[in-house]
Amino acid sequence: MATMTLSLPDPMKAWIEEETRKGDYASTSDFMRDLVRRERERRQPQMTLEELRKKLAEARASGVSDKSFEEIIEDGKRLAESRRPK
Repeated sequence: MATMTLSLPDPMKAWIEEETRKGDYASTSDFMRDLVRRERERRQPQMTLEELRKKLAEARASGVSDKSFEEIIEDGKRLAESRRPK
């Protein structure tokens, strides 16, 4: 596992240490890993199987597009860019 040094203001460091002392985390590193995992999940939400099935059903029901493949790809790129966290 890689090591990273992180500088924090004293109040943040104290809060993390206090959260660790409560016993939910084995160490401050464990606490920070959990924060990073949760932030990654928040930024990249997973679709449930039922949501995926619904999207597929909607796509099938919408019919065939009259846009070219290139137009569809460009639309997708614009949509992805608009959803990227700033």
